[in-house]
Amino acid sequence: MSSVPASTELARPFVPAKDFDLSRRFYETLGFRKVLDGDVAIFRASSGGFILQRSYQKEWAEHFMMQLMVDDLDAWWAHITALDLPKQFGVPPPKPPAMQPWGLRIAYVVDPSGILWHIAQRREDAPQDQ
Repeated sequence: MSSVPASTELARPFVPAKDFDLSRRFYETLGFRKVLDGDVAIFRASSGGFILQRSYQKEWAEHFMMQLMVDDLDAWWAHITALDLPKQFGVPPPKPPAMQPWGLRIAYVVDPSGILWHIAQRREDAPQDQ
């Protein structure tokens, strides 16, 4: 078996959008950096990212989740609450940071298509969080 070349990987999931323009504005407002805007929109967040697509299936979107690992969840929470996402985008109110039974402290945000985002505090002593 051959080995995969190192440092060439970047996984970018395709995220569904019920209303592409509304979702694109939502992610820009949240602070993701848009690096491509066309038939799809590619967003970056540090070393990761995702592709917002003009495709939507209710059952898939309502079961689709994304995780964003951050160094300072409290700063992210202050940023999120200042945006008043429910008023701007008609989304459910974000859920404040809380320690989960599996050991991560997480805040939850839902996008306009029903995608659930887990915004999680990175743990320095956990290699899987890096």
